[in-house]
Amino acid sequence: MFWKRMFGAEKKQEQEEKAERGFFQKLVSGLEKTKQGFVDKVEQIMTGRKVDEELFEELEEALIQADCGVETSLFLVDQLRERAKAEKITEAEQLKAVLVEEVVQLLQKNAAALKTPEERPYVLMVVGVNGAGKTTTIAKLAYRFKQEGAKVLLAAGDTFRAGAIEQLEVWANRIGVELIKHQEGSDPAAVAYDAVNAAKARKTDVLILDTAGRLQTKVNLMSELAKVHRVVQRELGRDLDEILLVVDATTGQNALSQAKIFQEAVPLTGIALTKLDGTAKGGIVLALANELELAVKLVGVGEQYEDLQDFEANTFAAALFGRQEKMLDND
Repeated sequence: MFWKRMFGAEKKQEQEEKAERGFFQKLVSGLEKTKQGFVDKVEQIMTGRKVDEELFEELEEALIQADCGVETSLFLVDQLRERAKAEKITEAEQLKAVLVEEVVQLLQKNAAALKTPEERPYVLMVVGVNGAGKTTTIAKLAYRFKQEGAKVLLAAGDTFRAGAIEQLEVWANRIGVELIKHQEGSDPAAVAYDAVNAAKARKTDVLILDTAGRLQTKVNLMSELAKVHRVVQRELGRDLDEILLVVDATTGQNALSQAKIFQEAVPLTGIALTKLDGTAKGGIVLALANELELAVKLVGVGEQYEDLQDFEANTFAAALFGRQEKMLDND
């Protein structure tokens, strides 16, 4: 993990590899619904067929139904058409490997890991609609950083939703990290101000800021988020390290419209995709990466602390297409 170098945490390589293998198996299991709804259908379409326009139309429909999005589905099918022509592919089954390659390339096009920390505090601002899994994502991140030796501070910036502060406080106590909070209904920017200055004073390694996510008041939300961002930026004297959008994979194409709204408010640096194990429409990963040109940096496939991991295109594709190992090395 990248913050080892900065925070001095050490893990045995064997333990890391074991954890990685365990997460891969969870990813395979978590993507089973998507595999059944998308990959198995693709397998059926491509079995014993000749490459023709009817085949491409059926593939396009399967991609759209898996929530890859119209734009992304058209792009992938066009890529297959071009490669089939250029490589003189006549049997549909030969296109399976080509599709996997194109999926990996699409995901890698805008791929990026969490930014490497250069200064303390390392600051993450977490945004997303209510119900997307924002609070549990923050808790998993806090646990992960703490396990690697970092001193972590949380900021309860969702002062609007009833119970949000208490919920984050429960997680903070459970994990054993500190929390900055104000009263319910208070100004989120004031919480952010106090949190940044507390992080500096306490020599905190990682500061994670929660924010409100009420899309029904879009204008107010954007204004509020923009204000919080400005305050944090001003008090830090630099840009935030990460502004992560938490997206619930089960919302499908709604995730795209949510992301576009949040992009209007703050300069998002990446996506944390949650509840991937609860949807048959995991193709939304492709749509997010392609249409928003925004990296999916984290993916969640369960309730345990360890079930939020770095997103890797080849690992995702290997799990989705039923391979037992990663297919390509990340460059």
